[in-house]
Amino acid sequence: MLDPKTLEEITNKIMDALPADLRVLRDDLHKNMRAGVQTVLGKLDLVTREEFEAQKEVLTRTRTQLDSLAKELARLEKLMDDS
Repeated sequence: MLDPKTLEEITNKIMDALPADLRVLRDDLHKNMRAGVQTVLGKLDLVTREEFEAQKEVLTRTRTQLDSLAKELARLEKLMDDS
């Protein structure tokens, strides 16, 4: 879930983009806009930075192992071809 500070920043950016005559309704609109943004973002399949970094680390290790295995397989295939 998005932290409240980020949600507030997104809401404020949307509010700042509104025409001046709509800003009169700012408080009510701000509450509704915040709820709407939270609902939309809640439906997205997002992960936290920590989850992303953890998966990135797993994929890096997996890639290293795969490369190592591919080299070993190539070496073994070459040995069999030379026999």
